[in-house]
Amino acid sequence: MEKSGIRVAGAVAGCALLLAGCGGTGGGDGSDAARRDPVTVAKAPARIPVPLGRGSKTADDDFNGDGRRDLVLNDLVKRDSHGDDAGIGIVYGSADGLVPAARQLLSPERHAAATKGQLPAVFDAEATCDLDGDGFTDLVVSTDPPYDGQGQPPVPLQILFGSARGLAGKAVKLTIPAQARFGNDWPDQPVCGDFDGDGAADLVVHASDGRLSHLRGPFTRKGAPKAAGAPVASPGNVPTAPAVDVDGDGYDDLLVRTAEGTGTSGSSLVRGGPAGPTGTAVALPKGIDVAFGRFGRGKGLDAAIGTMRGTALRYEVPGTLRGELAVAGTVLDAGDFDGDGRDELVSSGSQLRILRSGEDGLSTTGMVTVQPPARGTTRVLTVADYDGDGRADLVVRTHPSDTEDTVAVYPGAKKNLIAREPALTFSTSAFLGTEE
Repeated sequence: MEKSGIRVAGAVAGCALLLAGCGGTGGGDGSDAARRDPVTVAKAPARIPVPLGRGSKTADDDFNGDGRRDLVLNDLVKRDSHGDDAGIGIVYGSADGLVPAARQLLSPERHAAATKGQLPAVFDAEATCDLDGDGFTDLVVSTDPPYDGQGQPPVPLQILFGSARGLAGKAVKLTIPAQARFGNDWPDQPVCGDFDGDGAADLVVHASDGRLSHLRGPFTRKGAPKAAGAPVASPGNVPTAPAVDVDGDGYDDLLVRTAEGTGTSGSSLVRGGPAGPTGTAVALPKGIDVAFGRFGRGKGLDAAIGTMRGTALRYEVPGTLRGELAVAGTVLDAGDFDGDGRDELVSSGSQLRILRSGEDGLSTTGMVTVQPPARGTTRVLTVADYDGDGRADLVVRTHPSDTEDTVAVYPGAKKNLIAREPALTFSTSAFLGTEE
């Protein structure tokens, strides 16, 4: 996620349904191939090796450590509507942006750890951070280990460690010490962040009955945290990524929601500190989605809360300055598209719109509407700077069916916020022909 503009959703790995029925024209071999025959990957760029990296401390989602941001694709097209999920797609970055030819397919058959000799059927990307501090981003994956329904269920989370060659090798199971667990809920919903301010990435996962497990980093290559105490009491059951440092005190703060999913939910921001996410909780209005960014009214981070009726604004959290926009936001994202140091707000509902920021905060004046490059249901995958020009880019995926899709990357632009046409389009059908 873009550090200056941070988006928080009810579901970490995938966004809610957006923009059904939006249409338009688009280019690129990937999208053309997908419209004609989603299984044919002959027009997809020939696969090239993952660029070798040396480790990086500057870029997020940098699995091969070359200083370039990579893209995680959790939902790939299928060979047919009744086919199995192919796995997780990774598109690696370069100095000029994403390179669909430098791609990697992560499947449970090749990359998951087995439980009692059984490989999981579910293999979904959940969170990204450098858990072992080696300069390569790691991927936390959700699985479905066998469980007989008696007592505490096994931990469903596994870690794929980054390396100079990307996400190579087998995953390891995340270890949650017994003293950090509570109740019989599945320990899931992982959120990365440095909640105790020691410079190492931590994980927070759901426990049970309003409690969370705080696992302190760094983690070993066997998936064990440096330390973990008793479960932490929380005003919500669902820890929600990404973590944010709202006041710049060096401790990441954690958003927790009262319910999982994409419906209306209460949420609170739990402040981090030396003991982790145990500080004062700041209540936010009920809504469908929350995004944090610097929207122009103060020095700290602001919050936008989307509902079906409009978007509530809380400037300089936990400040008292309020705002309201008559723009419904079922899914929100934030990023600095024009490079002026202030974040714009992406609001996805019946339309995909970008709201401008200014000295007085967010406004609908000069709002930009984005026309997706293909017909189908469109959702925002991420808002982040992929080409290194200091401006956030908008990445969206449009899919008319389970067997067709188009991923489009719109570069940020100083004048009009984003380019009118995507700089890159491709189909995730290319991963169907990826061999490991």
